[in-house]
Amino acid sequence: MNIIVRKVKTETDLETIFDIRQKVFVEEQEVAPEEEYDEYEKTSTHFLAILEGKPAGTARWRFTDNGIKLERFAVLKEARGKGVGQALVKAVIDDIAATPDALGKLLYMHAQLDAVPLYAKFGFQKRGDIFSECDILHYKMERYL
Repeated sequence: MNIIVRKVKTETDLETIFDIRQKVFVEEQEVAPEEEYDEYEKTSTHFLAILEGKPAGTARWRFTDNGIKLERFAVLKEARGKGVGQALVKAVIDDIAATPDALGKLLYMHAQLDAVPLYAKFGFQKRGDIFSECDILHYKMERYL
């Protein structure tokens, strides 16, 4: 499988990732649009995964008061099980590691239950109890850079 993950730098790419998130979160998982799109869209670093020349997934990261939050990991249904999620996690962590202000910071996320094993492969560990966010069960997961 030919997977390319690139940082989003154009309005066209931004529209593409919003389309992916619309399909995965709003339509498939029934997350309310007002919950999905937030005030951090312009200040986050976004990524687009391309599988065999077609948009397949997205993710973003941002600085918070608690560290660095990785979020909005979404892979289109037809692209799942093909390594897109792993490529996105690796690209996001590599990008954070190349950011001088990120060194030594806590990386964390709210991981949907199905994705916990994927993030664990990259050294993230569950913290605390299971919780519901947008009617979807999650664990907080953490690791240091």
